[in-house]
Amino acid sequence: MTLSLYDTATRDEREFVPLTPGEVGIYLCGPTVQGAPHVGHLRSAVAFDVLQRWLERTGYRVTLVRNVTDIDDKTLAKAAEAGDQWWAWALRYERAFQAAYAAVGVKPPAAEPRATGHIPEIIALVSRLIDKGHAYEWNGSVYFDVRSFDGYGSLTRQALEDLTPAPDAPSDDKRDPRDFALWKARKPDEPQTASWSSPWGPGRPGWHIECSAMAQRYLGDSFDIHGGGLDLRFPHHENEQAQSRAAGYGFARLWMHSAWVTQSGAKMSKSLGNGLLVSEVLAAHEPAALRLALAAVHYRSMLEYSPSTLDEASAQWGRFQGFVSRASERVGAVSAERVRGAALPAAFVEAMDDDLAIPRALAVIHEMVRTGNAALTAGDDEAVAAALLATRAMLDVLGLDPAAPEWAEGGSGPSSTAMGALDFLVKSDIEARAAARSAKDWATADAIRDRLAGAGIVVEDGADGARWSLAADG
Repeated sequence: MTLSLYDTATRDEREFVPLTPGEVGIYLCGPTVQGAPHVGHLRSAVAFDVLQRWLERTGYRVTLVRNVTDIDDKTLAKAAEAGDQWWAWALRYERAFQAAYAAVGVKPPAAEPRATGHIPEIIALVSRLIDKGHAYEWNGSVYFDVRSFDGYGSLTRQALEDLTPAPDAPSDDKRDPRDFALWKARKPDEPQTASWSSPWGPGRPGWHIECSAMAQRYLGDSFDIHGGGLDLRFPHHENEQAQSRAAGYGFARLWMHSAWVTQSGAKMSKSLGNGLLVSEVLAAHEPAALRLALAAVHYRSMLEYSPSTLDEASAQWGRFQGFVSRASERVGAVSAERVRGAALPAAFVEAMDDDLAIPRALAVIHEMVRTGNAALTAGDDEAVAAALLATRAMLDVLGLDPAAPEWAEGGSGPSSTAMGALDFLVKSDIEARAAARSAKDWATADAIRDRLAGAGIVVEDGADGARWSLAADG
């Protein structure tokens, strides 16, 4: 069986054939760094990390690019409210996201470009669209003319007349209310550092054009897979595809979208107040258990998060850890080279090749663990060794090999890597609390401290700043 993946654009599962044999280019929409990461933010990162690991395990050389949106309306507004520089605010949370990714074992991307680091490429792409008749300037801003491109709406299969106006400028600034901003003229109340010189005057890029420019810069005119969360399909990905193809680029050949993490049926988000911060979760649960919880449900299925979600994942992780530990003591440790070169059970391969059917793949792993435990009881060392190697090889594909350094360093507790990531995440919250205190926003400062306390994190203020520690029973 060959790998088949579900293409959101065509709405069917089809055989994956890369542009260049043996190589795969993936562009993954990364975070908008306006605040601390919550569990929902990690869903697509883990899903595409598993995709990358499976592609690499089957012999492909993968180039995964994950961008950082480090300037947008909300980032500017939140930094201003806190009395902070927008670029310092964005960098603080960019690092918090990186720490969160590292904590759950997400591999670093081949490139992690920031929007603000690619202004020349963005301006060049906007100019190209104007020259081709697909964009126009008005009062220092530039808009994409959706009526100029026949394929607009094709990704999400929507007719133009059914689409709502783009909310990035007053309708009287645009030829059509659905036209969207490629370049935004600087507003009088925005800091000068948040604008750049352009042929149309000082301003900053629109959200959608950033990804088109960075994808073309690092992956070329056409590339294999574009990924992201389901909520990005419209308008973000629809607009990306339209502007890139209107510019003459082939852009993404296949689209993949991971579903949301929900609570009581609602998408996890800051705006709804139902976002579980990664720092809170990691204070109470092992990072590997969080990764397992996020990966265990098929990436296109909604993950309903409840208090039992991490408990169940922790129990599963304990079974995997327990077998690998007992088997390794019995028959000896297995090197990482042997694990990654080992043959995988056919049922596991079939599941992974079927659009990353991880629930089925996990069933194979659980069955192998049961076989291995039975062999331990029977004293059949040969069967134990075979089950140990197969179990670790399959878990390695999911980024969950219990004997890997990122999970094994701390024994039964979090590894030093995970504790370092937790330290960074908590310090990001502490810095946000300090900014709120400086702005005399006592309600926000107290809310941050109370939220951390609820997660078992004690914050103590001192002359040299605040320090944190885990509560004695945390």
